[in-house]
Amino acid sequence: MSNPTPIAEAVAAGRQAVAVDAALVAKLIDLAGDFAINLTVAVLIFVVTLFAAKWAAGAARRGLSRVRGFRHDPTVLSFATQVVRVVVIVIGMIAVLQRLGVQTTSIIAVLGAASLAVGLALQGTLSNVASGIMLLILRPYKVGDVIDVGGIAGSVQRLDLFTTQLSNANNHKIVIPNAKVLGDTVTNITGQQTRRIEINFTVGYGEDLTQTRGVLTGVAGAHAKVLHDPAPWAGVTGLLDSAVQVTLHAWVEVSDWWQTQADLMQAGKEALDAAGIEIPFPHQVAVPYREDVVPLVQLKAVGPVDGDK
Repeated sequence: MSNPTPIAEAVAAGRQAVAVDAALVAKLIDLAGDFAINLTVAVLIFVVTLFAAKWAAGAARRGLSRVRGFRHDPTVLSFATQVVRVVVIVIGMIAVLQRLGVQTTSIIAVLGAASLAVGLALQGTLSNVASGIMLLILRPYKVGDVIDVGGIAGSVQRLDLFTTQLSNANNHKIVIPNAKVLGDTVTNITGQQTRRIEINFTVGYGEDLTQTRGVLTGVAGAHAKVLHDPAPWAGVTGLLDSAVQVTLHAWVEVSDWWQTQADLMQAGKEALDAAGIEIPFPHQVAVPYREDVVPLVQLKAVGPVDGDK
């Protein structure tokens, strides 16, 4: 049997190479087709996830709205809808990664191993999330309440996973991390149904204090917004340098506090004036001064006067 010629060997090698290339191209085409299909399905899953998250959040809001305890509480409704939306999106993203061929179990294992480092890096953020959950459970305030957090006062506009948003009297937007809110002193100014007004007046030492108290309580009792139980009260609360301090207390509904305080302050001043009761104020006395007259203290400091031996 004759050995194959070099030409025959070259032709056979070329045919083998072409066959390998064709198989490789076919394999690549199959892989590209599978990837395109998986990518299309993953995009569809992602889009469906967004719609599902929106629908689930709305369903959670509608469901909680039927519960008597949550019906009129926008704080719980907003918080719950955010949690539901985040959970649905996380589940959808896991499905997307699985469709793209990513081993989610490996990712979860890696995340579990790196949880300590992630926790240390995000301890502030995680602390805000935990504080937000605690605020939702403890309920020191709700959306619409006026609160004071470490000297910052405003109306609560929103409570989410990370921050509490306030709006002050000048309509400034104030964002406070939940961890700071939970760790600081919170004063809920409108947390009760009623609120006390306290106004300090000053009258002269020569005035009739019993009459003064009667005038102030009469002014408060005549105001339509002042509650009769507890009844208005006035009493001497300070003996100042040049005046006697008389304090007026009156209870009103929370929503009437600001305007009623201004009304009582004006009406109290006008009533004291009408009753002839003096409200003292500081006076300045001008003392004439002549440059050619030297004070006696200065003369003694300079030296003896003529004739003093």
